Amino acid sequence: MKYEPNALANATSPYLLQHAYNPVNWYPWEEESLEKARRENKMLIISIGYSACHWCHVMERESFEDEEIATVMNRSFINIKVDREERPDIDQVYMDAVQLMTGRGGWPLNVIALPDQRPIYGGTYFPKEQWRQVLLQLESLYKEDPDRCAMYATELATGMNKLQQHLVEPFSDSSVQADHRSMLDRWYQQCDLEEGGPSRVPKFPLPDSYRYLLASATTCGHHEMVDHVHHTLRKLAFGGIYDQVGGGFSRYSTDGIWKVPHFEKMLYDNAGLIALYADAYRERPDELYREIVQDTFAFLVTEMTSSKGGFFSALDAD
Repeated sequence: MKYEPNALANATSPYLLQHAYNPVNWYPWEEESLEKARRENKMLIISIGYSACHWCHVMERESFEDEEIATVMNRSFINIKVDREERPDIDQVYMDAVQLMTGRGGWPLNVIALPDQRPIYGGTYFPKEQWRQVLLQLESLYKEDPDRCAMYATELATGMNKLQQHLVEPFSDSSVQADHRSMLDRWYQQCDLEEGGPSRVPKFPLPDSYRYLLASATTCGHHEMVDHVHHTLRKLAFGGIYDQVGGGFSRYSTDGIWKVPHFEKMLYDNAGLIALYADAYRERPDELYREIVQDTFAFLVTEMTSSKGGFFSALDAD
């Protein structure tokens, strides 16, 4: 069924336009939408994703195109869609909140916030029935006990402020190496020493994390972690997550052995992995690393570069 267009119909973002004909009454992130939430004293649903996001498509089909779910969303919430590639600043704020609440993040990122935009609940992909229950429970809570919702928002904001303060606190010279060594020991306990990467599924390459681990472990003399990073890079290179024919890495592996990829390919993942393999080559000159850097760079040039000279952000798994 084709529905009447909502307020996203005039957007320029491909991601927002994908939702322009949902039965959910979506609004873009703009002052008029935020003022509407304050004026009507309705909580916000802030749903963040991007056009090539597979699980964003899944949640749209299951929930945002469902009339029953749309009825609940439209009745009690002001629903706002955000393209993270258009507004990374908004995405970062709510990603920090969800990671603090749940210990993990990703997209779609779905956050329930008070009319003043302070988050009280959030997560990533929700199956339809779970999403319905979340909406109904928060609808009831906000109606019956708004002070409790405000308390949640205040506690979460306090936690986010403390996290930011901790991130910018400088280390003293005497503490740096000891702190890094302790952190590396804790991280090493969560490593998959047989297959590489973290000991969980799905597995993400996490290039920025592994660049840091390689540099920090080399500086601290944590030889086990250095070996683990190199072991992981070789496992990635010979697994299904790396395209040995066309070059480039898929976003993550759906299993624990890097065999079955989620076929979406992200520009920033591949750029980060080029830098990671280049760092690894400087630490241990392995011709495999050189080949991967060259082939991945060639993939970005041939497959991810537009005729106008800009880069595409992703290849859609769907």
